[in-house]
Amino acid sequence: MGEGSFAKVKFAKNVETGECVAIKILDRDQVLRHRMVEQVMASKTRIYIVIEFVDGGELFDKIAKNGRLKEDEARSYFHQLINAVDYCHSRGVYHRDLKPENLLLDSYGVLKISDFGLSAFSQQVREDGLLHTACGTPNYVAPEVLKDKGYDGTSSDIWSCGVILFVLMAGYLPFDEPSLIGLYKKIWEASFSCPSWFSSGARNLIKRILDPNPVTRITIPEILQDEWFKKGYKPPKFEQDEDVNLDDIDAVFNDSTEHLVTERKEKPVSMNAFELISRSQSFSLDKLFEKQCGSVKPETSFASQRPPNEILSKIEEAAKPLGFNVHKRNYKMKLKRDKNGRKGQLSVATEVFEVAPSLHMVELRKTGGDTLEFHKVTTKPRVYTVGKMSGLDASKREALGSLRFFNFLSGVIKSIEILQTSSLAILLFIKWRNALFTALFLEDIPFFYIKLESSGNIKDLGH
Repeated sequence: MGEGSFAKVKFAKNVETGECVAIKILDRDQVLRHRMVEQVMASKTRIYIVIEFVDGGELFDKIAKNGRLKEDEARSYFHQLINAVDYCHSRGVYHRDLKPENLLLDSYGVLKISDFGLSAFSQQVREDGLLHTACGTPNYVAPEVLKDKGYDGTSSDIWSCGVILFVLMAGYLPFDEPSLIGLYKKIWEASFSCPSWFSSGARNLIKRILDPNPVTRITIPEILQDEWFKKGYKPPKFEQDEDVNLDDIDAVFNDSTEHLVTERKEKPVSMNAFELISRSQSFSLDKLFEKQCGSVKPETSFASQRPPNEILSKIEEAAKPLGFNVHKRNYKMKLKRDKNGRKGQLSVATEVFEVAPSLHMVELRKTGGDTLEFHKVTTKPRVYTVGKMSGLDASKREALGSLRFFNFLSGVIKSIEILQTSSLAILLFIKWRNALFTALFLEDIPFFYIKLESSGNIKDLGH
């Protein structure tokens, strides 16, 4: 079907179901050398990626063959484009090369964004909050990208969407000059005029999108509220994540006769030190074997010394003003938001575990809706406070005192917060000089682990 710098794409058919797919075949050495893919189907020399087969061609071909589109048809494609770009941005992905040639249509006319070869992740944003690699197709690129002083990936993608909308309705480019210097000058000044057949609503929206100032340029939430855009608009619908197993949560709230266990638990499920370690992201052994991409995870946890019923009541008090419906039973809780987000209603499963008689761990897992929305609701900045040995109760002091290495640390490091302690494990956050460390000590086992968490000289870790 096609061939590029890194791969060939071949048409394939599932011999059992008859489903048509596209298979991208990449040279294994090139893929690993450029770190394009971690692991897919592979042989000794090739990697095979089975992907959706989109057989409707490029949106560009439709315009080249038939000319400009009618306003309602152009608006329908623009609806899909904005939904898709908004979803990419919600995952921290900026395309940076949006144009009709990279918009595919399936056999039902559904629009698909393709060719993410120039895309950037939110992790690539520098300390100034901007991207700095100038890239894209000149006719579709935003003016701030050309100025080479840094740009916001969200705003630059929105500019490209505005150029695409203009092309769909006009049949030609808003910025097109024989020389690059002339082209760039027009883009910098946003020098263009709309054809006479554009409606006033379309003109106004395009002018707000093609605003040369990225600060005042319209945003996607504002586009969604635009009167011209809202005509015939249908919000996207997303299926629930397939990899989330809800059996244990659903069983708790299922009142059918199939679930015969009616015992009421007197206390939460106990968690030993090793289960605690396995649930801690800082000490997950996966980091030794897997590349971490910095993605936002659909789960979080925290520790509390309050009674479990009080913990659940506090969560309920905090959740209801945020628009969540709350159902709880046997130290488990289901939270479901009334309003739809990017991917439908946000749902959160919560469970309290006992680490020690006076210490509980609370786990929150997203079971539906948008992961970034979950992250915003459940995450707050952690405050590091100064703690002293004298401020601990006798049992904790005894546990900590039995570790000679900790005695050394307590004499050197001035800022320590004890997050979780039990008879077997002590998990600490340590702030020293300008560096922040996570430390794990297992009592009665000759093992400790320290990890540099934030900016600081690596020599501090040696000290």
